[in-house]
Amino acid sequence: MTVILASKSAARRAVLDGAGVTYEATVAGVDEESVKASLLAEGHGPRDIADALAELKAIRVSRARLGLVIGADQTLDLDGMLYDKAETVDEARDRLKLLRGKTHKLHSAVVVAKEGGPIWRDMVTCSLTMRDFSDDFLEQYLATEGPHALGSVGCYRLEGPGAQLFSKIEGDYFAILGLPLMGLLDLLRRHGELAA
Repeated sequence: MTVILASKSAARRAVLDGAGVTYEATVAGVDEESVKASLLAEGHGPRDIADALAELKAIRVSRARLGLVIGADQTLDLDGMLYDKAETVDEARDRLKLLRGKTHKLHSAVVVAKEGGPIWRDMVTCSLTMRDFSDDFLEQYLATEGPHALGSVGCYRLEGPGAQLFSKIEGDYFAILGLPLMGLLDLLRRHGELAA
């Protein structure tokens, strides 16, 4: 059997690579923005949206490919509001000022599909509290991270200098990186994709 990651996310690939999982990566071809807009209009919150997008990505690819297809998505939730990735460093600066001194949630969903249908899912929610960092620190951080700050919805890489933004983190490290891993590894072992 084959394991396919329906994502081109560098962070998700790094998590699977680090865990020693053999897989192929592909793009799911899902119009995430229109799906989010539709779900928001129907009254769904950030947690439901992460789950729906992860499932949609996994199903879309599994209809065309044999094997186990991993779909994943992550949403940032600040006081019930959904935030998307910043597109410019100026937007990242505004996002980090908004998050500064507050606690936000990351909802990380993973769905595995086979032959066009979901066979397993996991959802992990983590709470992250940003410290009340200075404007000088923020400018130094953005100068160091540059475009890397645009790679995640929160404008930080916890595995990099972004760790310095926080005073408290509660939750699974791999989920924060965008791919809840422990349950996924167990599923892959049960399907013979990893040694038991």
